[in-house]
Amino acid sequence: MIVDDQHEVVEFLLTPQAYGAGVGRVDRIDTHASSVFLAGDRAYKLKRAVRYDYLDFSTLERRWTLCHAELALNRRTAPSLYLDVVPVTREADRRLVLGGHGTPVDWLIRMRRFDQDGLFDRMAARNALDLDVMPPLAGAIATLHEGAERRTDCGGCAGMVWVIDGNARGFSEEGAGILDAATCDRVTAAARASLARHAERLEGRREGGFVRVCHGDLHLRNIVLIDGRPTLFDAVEFNEQISCIDVLYDLAFLLMDLWRLNLRTHANVVFNAYLELTNQVPALALLPLFLSCRSAVRAKTSATATGLQTDAARARELETTAREYLSRAEELLKPPSPRLVGIGGLTGTGKSALARHLAVDVGPAPGAVILRSDVIRKSRCGVPATTRLGPEGYTDAVTAQVYRILVERAGEALEAGHAVVADAVFGREWQRTAITEAARTAGVRFTGLWLEAPVDVMSARVATRSADASDATVEVLRAQLKQDLESVDWERVDASGNLDAVRRRAEAAVYPQDAPVH
Repeated sequence: MIVDDQHEVVEFLLTPQAYGAGVGRVDRIDTHASSVFLAGDRAYKLKRAVRYDYLDFSTLERRWTLCHAELALNRRTAPSLYLDVVPVTREADRRLVLGGHGTPVDWLIRMRRFDQDGLFDRMAARNALDLDVMPPLAGAIATLHEGAERRTDCGGCAGMVWVIDGNARGFSEEGAGILDAATCDRVTAAARASLARHAERLEGRREGGFVRVCHGDLHLRNIVLIDGRPTLFDAVEFNEQISCIDVLYDLAFLLMDLWRLNLRTHANVVFNAYLELTNQVPALALLPLFLSCRSAVRAKTSATATGLQTDAARARELETTAREYLSRAEELLKPPSPRLVGIGGLTGTGKSALARHLAVDVGPAPGAVILRSDVIRKSRCGVPATTRLGPEGYTDAVTAQVYRILVERAGEALEAGHAVVADAVFGREWQRTAITEAARTAGVRFTGLWLEAPVDVMSARVATRSADASDATVEVLRAQLKQDLESVDWERVDASGNLDAVRRRAEAAVYPQDAPVH
């Protein structure tokens, strides 16, 4: 795999003198594909002279070309980080110099150095990854995907065949002695069976323009918080088969990473925020395959990285990680059955808060699709979720359209094998009937929850709302109270207490025999 001797260059880059005055220490970070040298306020990335079945940095010319490609790709999402490409040169006196005038012997990407504690994997490890950052993260990913070049010559069925076959080779080669061979065989067979079932859908996505020049390696270690904003970096430049992929497959890496770390609420928030921005609901049938393949890729690369470690403890840690990823890859290809949970009640009963908590445990990873009537209404009216609407946004005709869209999207998600939590008032019988019928049509289990709370509790909650998709006021609540709600036949849930208490009551209704333990 290692095809060129970079020892002298590496030793040079480890010396503070290589970077000029003011650099007192150089730190080094190694991966299976690169070495990054942290010096002063800059980071210098050296592509390792390696060749794998999916990556070739074996020649100086390729490293030059791919350094420039990486610079261009990553300036899409992190222009302040990626500065330029600089050579390591051999001068006339045989000395190595950074950015000199002699003959280039290797090439580096020069970057602005950032605080490593801002990396999302490190934040996750110390329980400091704030849920509030997840919607902006979804927005950054959606923006990247929206502006990315379409590539109908990549991805699709052939693209996933390449991924699965590459994983299988990696299991048997780099994973030998690390990964259980029988588990590897089961994962590969199940992935190929899933691919066969979804081949037509994959091709439809490719032909429809959903294969684009994406990030390609969108896990937590490639996201950093800079100036309070999630910033994507280290996008894949070395192989179009990895980067020119279905946008949902790109997102799946992040979702899988969060799910594996038991940051399941984070995964569900990113997932739903992305869906609200992109409306990718019909493609959710592909998600188990995408998530599993992402986990299998990490199993393969983690196994590969063990052989490059000089630290025995780190090598053992990577072996354990590789096995965990492989186990997860198998589990993700066995998703639970979809189901539909409707959450109704007057304004101020806490429907949306409950929906966010319940969704994590409902259906396949990364939890249920949350369909919120307030968000659908704003989208239908063409305004951001927190923009207040006038009376024209709340006519009977608009409301009927909102519920029709909600029911249609619920049906699409259920048909795709995904679970749904529908969050709306559902104050009228036809609205409850419509969402119940969506579950019946899809042949899935339905649970209807009707939240109730004292008027003073609901009024207080409404009065203290801010930056919310709901425009409901105390006056709206008073109008709702005049409706005849005695005929509601959904499971009534006391929503007067704190969220944990309400959640426990709701879970007892949703999972009467096996309420999840938190």
